[in-house]
Amino acid sequence: MAEQTSTGKAATPDGAMLRLGLWLVAGTMAYNLVEAVIALWAGAQAESIALFGFGLDSLIELAAAAALIHRLSVESRGASLETLEKTERGVHRFIGATFLALATYVLAQSAWTILAGQPPRESLVGIILATASLVVMPLVSWKKLQVASAIQSAALRSEALETLACSYLSFTLLLGLAANALLGWWWADPAAALLMVPWLIKEGREAFSGGCCAGGTCSAGQQPSP
Repeated sequence: MAEQTSTGKAATPDGAMLRLGLWLVAGTMAYNLVEAVIALWAGAQAESIALFGFGLDSLIELAAAAALIHRLSVESRGASLETLEKTERGVHRFIGATFLALATYVLAQSAWTILAGQPPRESLVGIILATASLVVMPLVSWKKLQVASAIQSAALRSEALETLACSYLSFTLLLGLAANALLGWWWADPAAALLMVPWLIKEGREAFSGGCCAGGTCSAGQQPSP
């Protein structure tokens, strides 16, 4: 975290990076809102649990991005170090909770899809959406991780990883929709999504507990693990 100045406020070593972080998170929110609307509509039209669930995932990411906007805004105003650390911890725990909620949803959705055995109809809109997200989200996540490293924000790093999780869901969704449309393999999407659950649980527990994430970036007041 930023060091405390003589005025009792947290130093902001790179205001441009903070502003970039705000723009990246705001852009993610706008994209996730559009993504959620399209996915929910297309999922309902195709009766696709996976596609509808993808829309719900977008809403979870929208909530996480909104929390990050608040945290970065606090830092950009040069708040006191105590206030900044308190905000960092709160946002970090919230994002950790969304990771765990997402893991629970993916597990439940995948199990239900497999047990119900009701293949969805083909969805060209869903395939196009999944493809677009697979291109956009990794690029946005990579840039967020750069900014998180520059401003030493574990909360932003966690939110960037959640954006990356959306990329994985986009990949599994694309595989599932394409396999269903071309080969009739309706079970491909829920089976692949199950592979994501352990990773989500690990990241969620680390973020929620305030522990260090991979790469040695810690939440406020934490020291890197040895």
